[in-house]
Amino acid sequence: MRVPSRGQPRRPPRGRTRAPARRFKLASVHPRTPRSPEPRTVPALRCPASTTRCHLNLRKIALEGANVIYKRDVGKVLMKLRKPRITATIWSSGKIICTGATSEEEAKFGARRLARSLQKLGFQVIFTDFKVVNVLAVCNMPFEIRLPEFTKNNRPHASYEPELHPAVCYRIKSLRATLQIFSTGSITVTGPNVKAVATAVEQIYPFVFESRKEIL
Repeated sequence: MRVPSRGQPRRPPRGRTRAPARRFKLASVHPRTPRSPEPRTVPALRCPASTTRCHLNLRKIALEGANVIYKRDVGKVLMKLRKPRITATIWSSGKIICTGATSEEEAKFGARRLARSLQKLGFQVIFTDFKVVNVLAVCNMPFEIRLPEFTKNNRPHASYEPELHPAVCYRIKSLRATLQIFSTGSITVTGPNVKAVATAVEQIYPFVFESRKEIL
């Protein structure tokens, strides 16, 4: 064995390589900001509807189309798109309902792409009668809610059956909106358009604020 002389670096044995030294960087810690008292709304999920003004052969769409599911027992075809990420329900009468879009522009763009896909299959499709028929939004309150107390103070608009569903069902007939209120502070709102959903959240906020759980 050869011993290195003084002043020379010591070589590692053959077959072994010295691993480079690892350097760790400490992440900076930021203080947590308190919750905002205003409710936070998740982008709405829109359900647009349109018609093609022509009869559609569902069997041909199921055999020649891409990303389709043929439900013969109920007489409809499900077609999925990746960009935008929507799911379309197609009937033989030419009516189409799309779900999964997060904006009206995205829903309209997806419906046009769907119409183009049907044109490539040989159908004389005309894109008409596009409209938003249903909007689903989720709102998170910065506090928990006492559901029995809220139901007692807001009858007959509110109904609560914990054996069947863990949320309170609150209906606003003037806006045609339905709200599902959970004890965690999460509220699911269903309405005909975005304006009705936003108005429903503004109307329900004072009532749920009265029935909030106070943190001791």
